[in-house]
Amino acid sequence: MSDEQEPRHSRTVLEQLIRERRETFEEFAGFAMTFARDCGEPGTLSSRHLKRLASGRGDGGKPLGRPQQATVRLLERIFGVSIDELLSPPRERRTSGENDGEFRALLRTSARIDGTVLNLLRDQLNATRRLDRQLGAILAHDEVVAKISQVGKLMGHSVMPTTREALAALLSELRTLAGWQALDLGNVSQSWQHYEQGKLAAKEPANPAFEAHTWAGQAFVLLDVGDSAAAVDLMTTVRRRVERKTDRLLRSWLAAAHGETLAADGQRSASLRAFDHAAALLPDNVRQDGGPYLALDPVHLGRWRGHALARVGEPEAVDVLTDALDRLDPTFVRAETALRVDLATAFVAMHEREQAHKHIGRAQALAADIGSARQHRRLERLKARVESR
Repeated sequence: MSDEQEPRHSRTVLEQLIRERRETFEEFAGFAMTFARDCGEPGTLSSRHLKRLASGRGDGGKPLGRPQQATVRLLERIFGVSIDELLSPPRERRTSGENDGEFRALLRTSARIDGTVLNLLRDQLNATRRLDRQLGAILAHDEVVAKISQVGKLMGHSVMPTTREALAALLSELRTLAGWQALDLGNVSQSWQHYEQGKLAAKEPANPAFEAHTWAGQAFVLLDVGDSAAAVDLMTTVRRRVERKTDRLLRSWLAAAHGETLAADGQRSASLRAFDHAAALLPDNVRQDGGPYLALDPVHLGRWRGHALARVGEPEAVDVLTDALDRLDPTFVRAETALRVDLATAFVAMHEREQAHKHIGRAQALAADIGSARQHRRLERLKARVESR
């Protein structure tokens, strides 16, 4: 941050988090206003007000009153942290004796991790995934962030290679899930950092699928910031690197992800070839055997292909997406939201305004329920297209 008057140490958790984003108060205030507009939040945040909040003091050093509720909601949505914590001082560094005691305790705790504990941690992750896909990141993100801290501590104090590898795989999956959640909530830079940390954790397991999975997540971040060419290059490289090192399910998933980046880049034929390759690779019996969790089966692959077809304006998209919607597991609420946005996009391209409005309305309700800023932005752009016709 560039303010000359800025103190060397953060005075509040809010100031600390803004520092971690490598943004000035002015830059973050601009981001917050864009976030509020894209997500339908009424809160406003000037850089002057932000500086007061970050300092923990009002004008003239007076005690800081509680912000307006709209501002509270805006900040809590951006950071996934309560306003009371945001305005509190960062945790003080503990004395060396206390740190040594905590260090020894964590070593002892990590040494007690066995197969039962690892299975319990995996079960907790699977339960969180279920909450996330059905109720949205607005509910489940805090839980994932807390679990990242827990598993990260255990991994960092584990000395047994097999246990450490298992924890690293879990941490990579948690970071990947958190990255996708942050992207859905509209926090692109936070999403990128989760994937970056996920890649570091993914280097420890012997299975290269974990690292490939986190790399691919960053391709979707690149798509969200409009750099489809970089996303295509990234997916091309990732697929080439793991072609002979991973199972068919992951290679099918990577091919589909590649197809989506190609469609975003306007490469229609290459995109459809990638989806054909994904379909050929997809195993008849989809099983999750030791690698990263992948929500991929014929229904989800059809949903992805339909998204690509809608992107490139193919009329076939309507049939493909309708079939996927009819067969989609109703617990995949975020997937249904995206699917309906894709269907509306396809109908707009066909000048079917009534059908487009039907899916836009349903998608808006779902996006609001799960707090999806990503789908809300897509819907706003789509509504603008409908109104301009």
